[in-house]
Amino acid sequence: MADGANPALVMFLLYTLVVFALAWFAHRVLSKKAFLSEYFLGSRGLGMVALALTFGATSASAGSFAGFPSLIYAHGWVLALWIASYMIFPLCGMGLLGKRLNQVARKTGAITVPDVLRERFESKALALISTLLMAFMLTIYLIPQFTLATLIMEQLLGEAALYQRAAMGLASVAGGLMPGGVSAEYVLGLLLFAVLVVLYTTFGGFRAVVWTDVLQGFVMIVGVLVMLVLALAQVGGLPAATQRLAQMTPPRLGEVVFETPIPAPATGHRIPSDTWFTLADETTSALRLFRINQPALIAPGDTRSAAIKAVEITTPQEIADMLGRFETGAPPPLPARVQPRLVAMAEYVHGAGRKGVYVTAPGPSATEADGFLPLGLAVSFFVFWALSGTGQPGNMIRLMAFDSAATLKRAIASLSVYFALIYFPLVIIFCCARVLAPGLDQTPDRIMPVMAFLLSDGAHVPWLAGLLIAAPFAAAMSTVDSFMLMISSSVVRDVYQQNVNPQASERTIKRMSYACTLVIGIVATGGALYPPQFLQYIIVFTGGGLAVAFLGPMTLALYWPRFNKTGALASMIGGFLAYLALYIAGFVLYGGTSPVRPLGFDPLIWGFAASLLFAWIGTVATPPPPERLVRKFFYREG
Repeated sequence: MADGANPALVMFLLYTLVVFALAWFAHRVLSKKAFLSEYFLGSRGLGMVALALTFGATSASAGSFAGFPSLIYAHGWVLALWIASYMIFPLCGMGLLGKRLNQVARKTGAITVPDVLRERFESKALALISTLLMAFMLTIYLIPQFTLATLIMEQLLGEAALYQRAAMGLASVAGGLMPGGVSAEYVLGLLLFAVLVVLYTTFGGFRAVVWTDVLQGFVMIVGVLVMLVLALAQVGGLPAATQRLAQMTPPRLGEVVFETPIPAPATGHRIPSDTWFTLADETTSALRLFRINQPALIAPGDTRSAAIKAVEITTPQEIADMLGRFETGAPPPLPARVQPRLVAMAEYVHGAGRKGVYVTAPGPSATEADGFLPLGLAVSFFVFWALSGTGQPGNMIRLMAFDSAATLKRAIASLSVYFALIYFPLVIIFCCARVLAPGLDQTPDRIMPVMAFLLSDGAHVPWLAGLLIAAPFAAAMSTVDSFMLMISSSVVRDVYQQNVNPQASERTIKRMSYACTLVIGIVATGGALYPPQFLQYIIVFTGGGLAVAFLGPMTLALYWPRFNKTGALASMIGGFLAYLALYIAGFVLYGGTSPVRPLGFDPLIWGFAASLLFAWIGTVATPPPPERLVRKFFYREG
């Protein structure tokens, strides 16, 4: 990997320079147009290509290029069933809301989702509540995007001597301030990405986001298709990969400490992430094979490292294959007199010791006794992605910015094909990754950048890793810039301008927007200091919560004349609280991230049902909206 680091880094830096060039051009355009409409909606001029790719790039977030691959890697072929409904999401999201939402936004001059709700119901309270809820959930949503981008920065720069020295210096200066479980190299990469994306988003605005989304949309699909070809070639074809998956048993997960009998020298001892080592089984004397998933550091003068994550391979054939990859038939030795000591190793709750669990439902699981995807949850997720994607405020913003109905129709067809060309290949690529890159189960969200380097090295084209790794980086960055912009627009427009200072000048709004973007970046950076094992769990929670809060109220606002502000408030608050209650109950009962699932169905199903029920009760129990509002939004002019 080190040999290919410099060419890959050069290619990646060239891509980053192109992104900033687009932001500069967008800033030039911004300076010549009205700030609010241009900065937040690009003057409502998106064509088909721009609409399809900005919609697709924003939707294909860190969940698509870190969380989703990590789940495929951890649970196998069952993820094809889990993601299946995402192919019809463009039809649901753009077809249901697109034309009508665009018409209403143009008629009212709305530039944010709360804008639309305020104008539709003449309710500042509804706009304020929707803004606060959206800002809170989207800020949480940013955390996995920051985490993925940081993992990529760490993978790109981790072997560079300057980066290692900087990380060592950060550890010595601020080691006591850093949270446990993360390395100084991770923290340094996080700070670099945070500065990069905050400057870029603040400088360019919506048009820069769209232009780079178009670039990133192309980068993502090219990167995925190239990875598909390389993965199949290096694993020996799909049948061979599936046969090997069928023979695998889930690994053991735990922690290891590295120790030395004498204090470490002034340079310390660093054991890089992904180092392999073996130990003899105490009862059978057979070799046990381990891979660490974090870098270990024995600081100068110390005799032991902190406990770091480690994975033990359990399939005999997999152990033999992996040892055969080393020139000597054994992993390279550790630093002199440094020895590993296991802290604890645990079996999977579902699938331990069983072959075939990676190629059959419900898939292995380290935490769930019923497996990853039991039947009720499989049904839930076929509904989940269609509803969740449709209800995202970020996607609604895109639907407020296209230029014509013809653009929308062509974009729906294009996006359905685009998603199929991304998500189906990803399932194949990361089932192959289970074979090509074993032992990453403690930090599975790293599998995308790891595979980018592995496949490029295997193809003897080291610079290609820069292009492949740009795909997940593009996914994270396109979502981060879009959501940071959306949060700042809603806070500045719907909180400050509408409730605090209605006469605010354009200069004041501009400064407030820039300051808000900076604050959001700082908060998301703080959250990313505590990365979860699976980023996709945050994606699912926040995506479901936003859909429950916004899909019902927005759809009914656009299509039901009788719907009033009481019904909208009841729908938004009641649905979200029902959804949140199931997650809180799961935390109380199970002590983890798994929610309570009545009848086996995901909380989104129950939250959405509650949202519709509360909408109906709130609407029919209170007076109808004023006739002038009904005429404004549901009668044709002239």
